[in-house]
Amino acid sequence: GDLRSVLITSVLNLERLEVDLFRGQHHWVPATQHLFGGQIVGQALVAAAHAVSRDEQVHSLHCYFVRTGDPKVPVLYEVERTRTGKSFSVRSVKAIQHGKPIFTCQASFQLSQGSPVQHQFTMPTVPPPEELLTQDELIQKFLQNPNVAEGYRKRLTKIQAQDVPIDIKPVNPPDIFSSEPQEPKQLFWVRARGYIGETDMKVHCCVAAYISDYAFLGTALLPHRQYRIKFMVSLDHSMWFHAPFRADHWMLYECESPWAGGCRGLVQGRLWRRDGVLAVTCAQEGVIRVEQTPKQSKL
Repeated sequence: GDLRSVLITSVLNLERLEVDLFRGQHHWVPATQHLFGGQIVGQALVAAAHAVSRDEQVHSLHCYFVRTGDPKVPVLYEVERTRTGKSFSVRSVKAIQHGKPIFTCQASFQLSQGSPVQHQFTMPTVPPPEELLTQDELIQKFLQNPNVAEGYRKRLTKIQAQDVPIDIKPVNPPDIFSSEPQEPKQLFWVRARGYIGETDMKVHCCVAAYISDYAFLGTALLPHRQYRIKFMVSLDHSMWFHAPFRADHWMLYECESPWAGGCRGLVQGRLWRRDGVLAVTCAQEGVIRVEQTPKQSKL
């Protein structure tokens, strides 16, 4: 029963057109009909990884979303071998649609090096994923409430029907029937659907790049739930990879938003292995525009 993850067989499986030129297709497009940022980040990292040796592992990437992606056409990824050093190598990637860049990224790779200088934060104490409901199960539970407004019921059903290749289990799911402000923090267990297995660590990093953008910016909206979103899109996205991990195993995604203002929101995230090892750190800023008047109750 080797049910390969669709993230490997499809989403992150780029077509090589030339030595450093690749083409990527789309798997899941959000309801906004904009390309999913995590897909672009993940595919760009795949392209960059093709341009380094197997022994080099990605340790960081820094990206800018410069134009809205078109879900109706593929994306071209053009790689520039910016620098190849003894310990570190840098690859620059430009994602192109309709002859214009929609995204730029720099990824840095490192040969393995030991050091006595080591420390990390402590992983939050949370229930294990086996004790929690998936996002789909939570939606099904909400839909059983006869008092849910019809418009909101349709939106929940639409979310439930989306073929997102990620398993998600929120630790403290928000009360969707309440517009009360919440602390801008959330915790959820995440993993890629399907099997990836033991392979080059760069593969798992590319999958984590895809996963990291899902529901990330929404953390900044938790204190402002009384407003309806008009527009929300990522501006930039950065990741730092600290320790080996399996993206098809449960990891705890700890997200928090220290600031929002000027129609922008900043979010930070940490991906923890189940054994308490900090595997990945993420940061992102995005545009957030809302309607000025509070929204109506969902009941």
